[in-house]
Amino acid sequence: MGIINVLSNDLINKIAAGEVVERPASVVKELVENSIDASATEITVKINKGGLELIEVIDNGSGMDSSDAELAFVQHATSKINKEEDLNKILSMGFRGEALASIASVSEAKIHTYDGKSEPILASQENSSIKISSGSGRKQGTTVTVRNIFIKIPARRKFLKSESTEYRHIQDMLINLALSNPLIAFTLVKDGKESFKYGKTKQLEDRITQIFPQVENKLIKIIYDSPDLKLSGFIGHPSTSRRDRTQQYIFINGRPIKDHLISKAVKEGYRTSLMNDKHPIFFINININPELVDVNIHPRKQEVKFSNSGIIFQAAKNATSKALEIELQSNLNKSFTGPSSTTM
Repeated sequence: MGIINVLSNDLINKIAAGEVVERPASVVKELVENSIDASATEITVKINKGGLELIEVIDNGSGMDSSDAELAFVQHATSKINKEEDLNKILSMGFRGEALASIASVSEAKIHTYDGKSEPILASQENSSIKISSGSGRKQGTTVTVRNIFIKIPARRKFLKSESTEYRHIQDMLINLALSNPLIAFTLVKDGKESFKYGKTKQLEDRITQIFPQVENKLIKIIYDSPDLKLSGFIGHPSTSRRDRTQQYIFINGRPIKDHLISKAVKEGYRTSLMNDKHPIFFINININPELVDVNIHPRKQEVKFSNSGIIFQAAKNATSKALEIELQSNLNKSFTGPSSTTM
């Protein structure tokens, strides 16, 4: 016999889970992104014990019928892409089709869904097979319940942090998604108690001050517009600068990402307005032709690759410096404009 073997689907899913499911926050991210892609306007996340015991994501999205629910746990089954060309213009949050299969391979997962047309469906994966049955009555949408993460590969659990640390990762993940989707209401329930509830807002600025009320009236609007690139959002007044980068948020076509180059560009845009050891806060939306950005370079889709990163850098830097100049000039004008006086 040869030494090369074809791996089983179960083992393939567990290997994929090693890339996709790093910690409970990874599960929350994948499930909430599915809810966003399903056009949900209300998303509730429930967790117990930092997500180690329970993660449940409830949405009012489009839901699924029995045939779609049966395919939901199948690796590389997706509604997001159909052909190779689609990889060049990805606008959905998810598209790989491995998340639910990977999650189910390392935990106990089930789906309760209703598309508003057929009947409520309950789907679960048991011993590498998918079980479909009638579910109890519910409103249109989907609930995905994940219990005992890494129960099927217990060696991975030892790499997780404390419940409070895992909870903070989940909280940060949801704040990112809430900022990039102000038209969606987000609720987080921790161990049976509501941790936060962010109602729908019409504008990004309202969502920012909803989450960070301390920056109200301290935000400066930025904008850059070109045929292939539109940059907008808010930077913080220099007085809001921090010693860390924890309040720097970047969204590419609605997708939260991390990008050190953009962070550097914004800081350079402040010029001498900040001390060297301080970092600005900012909330930046970048809408770009999807053919000019590759969102498929990171297993958890947290980083992207631009075809021309120099253009992005200059856009972020110039938009920041211009916005600060306008703000400074406005403040100078106000300082020289006193109350009007009349002569007798």
